Amino acid sequence: MIPRLAADVVKARLAKYPAVTLVGPRQAGKTTLGRSLAHTAYFDLEQDGERARLDLQWDSVAASDRLVVLDEAQAWPAVFPRLRRAIDNDRKRFGRFLLLGSVSPSLMAQVSESLAGRMSVVELTPLLMAEMPGTALADFWLRGGFPDGGVIDAGQYPQWQSDYLRLLAQRDLPAWGLPAKPQVTERLLKMTAAVHGQLWNASQLGQSLGVTHPTVNGYLDYLEGAFLLRKLPPYRSNIRKRLTKSPRCYWRDTGLLHALLRVSDYADLLVQPWVGASWEGLVIEQVIGLLQARNRRFDPYFFRTTDGYEIDLLLDFGREKWAIEIKLSSEPSPDDFARLAKTAEMVNATKEVLISHTADAVFSEYRVSASLATFLEHLRGERLDI
Repeated sequence: MIPRLAADVVKARLAKYPAVTLVGPRQAGKTTLGRSLAHTAYFDLEQDGERARLDLQWDSVAASDRLVVLDEAQAWPAVFPRLRRAIDNDRKRFGRFLLLGSVSPSLMAQVSESLAGRMSVVELTPLLMAEMPGTALADFWLRGGFPDGGVIDAGQYPQWQSDYLRLLAQRDLPAWGLPAKPQVTERLLKMTAAVHGQLWNASQLGQSLGVTHPTVNGYLDYLEGAFLLRKLPPYRSNIRKRLTKSPRCYWRDTGLLHALLRVSDYADLLVQPWVGASWEGLVIEQVIGLLQARNRRFDPYFFRTTDGYEIDLLLDFGREKWAIEIKLSSEPSPDDFARLAKTAEMVNATKEVLISHTADAVFSEYRVSASLATFLEHLRGERLDI
């Protein structure tokens, strides 16, 4: 088993809460992580037989000192009132239940309504580069981080991704409430891949799909809730410039993105006109994912003025702000640093970071220039007092 950075966060939360919900996309490794914890009782609530077994054993299960792992908890809504009663009967017992879910709590209404104040939520991403130190950047970038999607066995890409997305469109997303027909959903997935990294334009996509822009925005909520897409909001700053108001939309896993766009190999990826946007999305997800796995609290944004000044990723930690510029080049120029410094000043950033393919890393208190791998290694080892 590949050690997951989020495991320490899950254990720490279980020590402080009666229940923890581990959410993330299907096939990201939630079940493997949950079952790896010591002294667990495991139930897969997507299976009728497992639901019946839990129903018959509920009193003994709830009274047990073992950690109870409930996989795909959203599949059996009847379990949530039982969980609430069990927790309320003994509120000082922590680490009792670990719920695993493939949809976010905003879609898993039973969690947010029944267990509010009784549980903590931890997100598990597909494998991060920091968890796969021996994997070549080119391989990870091309195939993404899903354990079965090619990051371990290269031969799985892109067939695994195609099958994964087809199953989501035909079974999972409708089951979670997405009202679109599977054929419409599959078109939507391809269209969002085509605008990866661009400003979100619901009206444009709605015209192509033959639906209204509020309907498209509703569809996007489901894709976000299934951890497929990230809608990065614009940062609002009190400066005398007109700012972009629309969010940017990114596919969270580059393997899924590249499969949708029919990229066959790394050489094919590098000649695509949108390769810079793909690289940008990879960096954004790896930085955010690693910081979340280290239990850091922050809000991610991008910043862009209408006259062209922008920050690809702005991390607001409260006391600090990091302005991160992402370049595909292996030799960032002095102009790149100067423009980043000027834009960072507009938002009062306390740290300026330029991530590229450079082989030369420079770290100072306020400025960083490094490759993605070097920056991630720095983040993993640094003590961040923020």
